[in-house]
Amino acid sequence: MGNQSIFEESKKYMPGGVNSPVRAFKDLPINPPVIKRGKGTYIYDEDGKEYIDFVGAWGPMILGHCDNDVVKAIKERAEEAIAFGAPTELELELAKHVTTTVDNVEMIRMVNSGTEATMSAVKLARGFTGRDKIVKFSGCYHGHFDGFLVSAGSGVMTEGIPGSAGVPVESIRNTIVANYNDIDSIRKVFSIHGKDIAAVIVEPVAGNMGVIPADKEFLLEIRSLCDEYNSILIFDEVMTGFRVAYKGAASIYNIKPDLVTYAKILGGGLPSGAYGGKRDIMSFLSPVGPVYQAGTMSGNPIVMASGLATLRKLYKNPGYYVKLEVLGRKLEKDIIEIAREKGISVVVNRCGAMLTIFFTELDRVNNYQDAKSCDTKIYGKFFEHMLEHGIYLPPSQFEAMFLNVKMGEEEIDKFLNVFRQFNI
Repeated sequence: MGNQSIFEESKKYMPGGVNSPVRAFKDLPINPPVIKRGKGTYIYDEDGKEYIDFVGAWGPMILGHCDNDVVKAIKERAEEAIAFGAPTELELELAKHVTTTVDNVEMIRMVNSGTEATMSAVKLARGFTGRDKIVKFSGCYHGHFDGFLVSAGSGVMTEGIPGSAGVPVESIRNTIVANYNDIDSIRKVFSIHGKDIAAVIVEPVAGNMGVIPADKEFLLEIRSLCDEYNSILIFDEVMTGFRVAYKGAASIYNIKPDLVTYAKILGGGLPSGAYGGKRDIMSFLSPVGPVYQAGTMSGNPIVMASGLATLRKLYKNPGYYVKLEVLGRKLEKDIIEIAREKGISVVVNRCGAMLTIFFTELDRVNNYQDAKSCDTKIYGKFFEHMLEHGIYLPPSQFEAMFLNVKMGEEEIDKFLNVFRQFNI
């Protein structure tokens, strides 16, 4: 079966034919390619077409697809273990590796997804502080937990409304939505609700309104307010952890969160997640503390083997991050130059090996309102053009592009040459 027949058949058995909405290309006039295999920086669909992959499974494939060392670790572990729901030495090895190589993570708890990591971190913060309210920021995505699926009201201090069908108002009553990169907004929230705020959760580099790095002054203000009001600062590094730098965005900004959440790269591409932080906070978790959280498949041995092989390789090769920065800087610079030559207005936001192209007249895309004002119809045309010519990109402007260490100037030049052929 080819791409189209597989996708059409899938619609009979899965809602929209997919298991995650963005894969359906809902607002595009084309069907998604059905991916069969991947190696290095290339993926191949069921029709046999080759693409340079700038999605990388939405971030985790920083070593490229089917890295030899990661595949070897998975194969060797699968010969001995698939799942136990019991302690294994591999859990210890990965926990020790993270806590000894990453700043600010004194203890860690493995889970199975980014959503599970963020919702568990929020529960822990509530249990530790004895408070109920949390603050998130418009445009930041922390998974599909009910308490995060909030749309802001007409102003920052109005009550939130559910951002998805199936979410009761009661589930988001204690979620406050502030404006990203807006210091006055977060100050106002704390001035009114500070004594009731258990935690602030923030992506230090947002990835689901397109890539939008936080201003350092904004993050410093959040850190200061959390200290003043004894609230917990949670950095959601599901995307950025081990990606923008080995020690994540926290190391780039030199700001210490109380808790941090991981997924993506932590499992080397297999379903994974984790949250960690200060020992006194993490010690509130069951079985030693009163906050209950459990998972039968948490710390799965195959996932631990894949994650450990990935993180050890990244840690031993700091030059990977230098290479990714060089490639990312070249891609950003040349996209802007080509767009200028073609008379196309763009803003390119980038942090390390994550970037987004915004088609806009704005000088800067700084928050969700800016991102929403960009021309998504042009982005759709751009996406179709690039896909047709073998460049696999996120099908939405509100997502991030990711580079991997198997890429070289050849792949970047191919991207740029195809972009030169694009016309609005």
